[in-house]
Amino acid sequence: MFKQMITKFSPYLHPFKKAILLNALLSIFYGLSSVLVTMYIGKAIDSMSQTNKHDLTRNIMMIVFLTFVSALSFYFLQRISQYIAYTSMKQVRKEAYHKLNNLPMNYFDTHSHGDTMNRFSTDLDYISEALLALFNQLFPSITIIIVALGIMLSLNVMLTGIVLLITLGMFGVNVAIVKKGQPYFNTQQQILGEMSGYINEQFNQLKTIKSYEYEETVIQQFQQMNESLQYTGQKAQFISSLTNPLSRFIDHIGYLLIGFVSGILILQFPLPLSLGILSSFIIYSGQFSKPLIELSSITTQLQTAVSSTKRINDLLNETEEKTGTQPMTDTFSPKGYVTFSHVYFSYQAENPLIEDFNLEVKPGQTVAIVGKTGAGKSTLVNLLMNFYPLDKGEITIDSIPITNLSNHELRQSFGMVLQETWLFQGTIWENLIFGNPNATKEHVIHACKEANIYYFIEQLPNGFQTLLGKSGVLLSEGQKQLFTIARTMISQPPMLILDEATSSIDTLTEQHIQTAFNKMMQGKTSFIIAHRLSTIKKADIILVMDKGKIIETGTHNDLLNKQNGAYSSLYHSQFSH
Repeated sequence: MFKQMITKFSPYLHPFKKAILLNALLSIFYGLSSVLVTMYIGKAIDSMSQTNKHDLTRNIMMIVFLTFVSALSFYFLQRISQYIAYTSMKQVRKEAYHKLNNLPMNYFDTHSHGDTMNRFSTDLDYISEALLALFNQLFPSITIIIVALGIMLSLNVMLTGIVLLITLGMFGVNVAIVKKGQPYFNTQQQILGEMSGYINEQFNQLKTIKSYEYEETVIQQFQQMNESLQYTGQKAQFISSLTNPLSRFIDHIGYLLIGFVSGILILQFPLPLSLGILSSFIIYSGQFSKPLIELSSITTQLQTAVSSTKRINDLLNETEEKTGTQPMTDTFSPKGYVTFSHVYFSYQAENPLIEDFNLEVKPGQTVAIVGKTGAGKSTLVNLLMNFYPLDKGEITIDSIPITNLSNHELRQSFGMVLQETWLFQGTIWENLIFGNPNATKEHVIHACKEANIYYFIEQLPNGFQTLLGKSGVLLSEGQKQLFTIARTMISQPPMLILDEATSSIDTLTEQHIQTAFNKMMQGKTSFIIAHRLSTIKKADIILVMDKGKIIETGTHNDLLNKQNGAYSSLYHSQFSH
C-alpha cells in the first residue's frame, strides 16, 4: 500500500536523497538504542536476582544513556521527516497549480471546480500526513525488526519461531483488510470531491436558487450524496478499524504462547533461560511485532492517502493544452487579418456544432456576431483564442495559423470584455493596469473617463488605491463590467473581443460606452458578440449565425431591409415594444 504511494511520488523525493539518508541513519540509532535498552533491562533483572549492585548500577546507567540516545534520535528523525514530507508536497502543489493553468478548457467543462480544489487542499494534506507517518516509522521499524530478530534467534530459536508465526498472522490479516477496504476509500474520496463541487456550484448560484424557491430540491440532492458518503465512509472506516484490534489480539496470543512454551522449556529442559533473558525475550517479541501494530493503527490514514495519491496523479497526468512551438523571428504584432477556413468543431463528437465555417476579416474591420442561444457565437471566439482544438480546418491571423503561435503570443493580441466579469482582490489601480503594468496615470484616467467610471472612483475615499473584494468596496455587476472595459482600453491590444460587453449596463451608460468603444476600435480588428443589437449598428460586417453556420452577412442597414430575414426578425423583436 505505502509502496504504491512512494512509487508514484518518488520523483518528488529525489531532491531529498541526503535527508532520506540522514533519516535512515537516525532510524538506525533509534532502533539500535531501543533494542539495546531491552537487553540491558534483562541484564538488570538478572543483576537484581543475583544481588550484584555493581552490575546493576552499570546496567541502569546504560539504560539511561541508551534511552537518551533513543529520544534524541527520534526527535531529529521527526524533524527531518517533517521537512521531507511538507517540502515535497510544496513541490507537488507547485506542479499541480502549474498543470491547472495549462489544462485545456474542456477539462474544466467536465470537472467541477469544487472537486478540483479538493485535490489541492484535502488530498494533498492526506498525502503529506501519510508521508510523515511513513518516514517516522518505516526506517526505525526495519532496524528494530532486524536487530530484534537477530537477538531473539541467538536466545532461543523455538520461541523466535512462535514470534515469526504470530507476526505472519498479523501481516496476513492486515493485507486482507486493506484489500477489502481500499475500494471503499477510493469511492469515499470520489464522493467527497463530487460533494465539494456540488456545494461550490450551489453557493455560486445561491441567488438563482432562492429566486426559484429551489432550496428543498438542492437539499434533497445534497442529502442523497451525504447518505452515500455516510454509507461508504462508515464501511471504509469499519473495515479499516479491524486491523488494530485484530493485530493486538493476535499479538497477545503470542505472549501467551511464549509464556507457555518458556515454562515448559524451563521445567523440562536444563536450559540457561534466566528470568532476565525471558523478560527481555518477551519485550523483544513486542518490539518485533510493534511496527505491524503501529502500521495497522494508521491503516485508515494510509488508505485515504493512497486514494488521494491516485486523484492527484490523475490530475498531473492530464494532457496540457497545445501551444505553437514555431519560433517567431520578431515580436508578434498582428495587423488584424483574420480568416476561418473550412472550420469544423464539436464539444462532443456525436453532436457537431460548427460545420464548414468560412470567414475573412480585413484589418480594422468590426465584425458583429448575432444569433439565438446555442448558435455558436461564443464558441467562435473560443476557437479564435485557441481555447479548444478544431476538429478540422484552420484559423489564421496575418496568414499565420494560430496553432503555430504560442498561446501567449496569440492571447496577448486580443483585449477581451467577457460576459462574466473578473476582478481580483486588490486595489482599483492594480485591477486596471493588470493587462498593462507600465500604463501611465494619465492613460488610466483617460480610459476610466471614456468608460464612464472615473467619477465613481473620484468619490471613493482612497481613489485608485481603494481595495476591491470582500475586505473592500463591493461593486454592482454593471460597475464590474465598466471596470473590465476600462482595463481593456488601458491594455491597448491590437485586436478586440467584446462578448456581451454591455449586458449589465443601463441604456444611458451603454450609449457612453458605445461611443468610447467606437473610438477604441478605430483601426483595430474587433469581434462583437451581443444580444442587444443597438450596440452593433456601426459594425462593418454582421454575421447572423444559426447552428454553427452563417445564414446572413451584411451591414446593419442591408440586413434590416431583407424581408423575413433572420436579423430583421431579431431586430424587430427587440424594438417592436
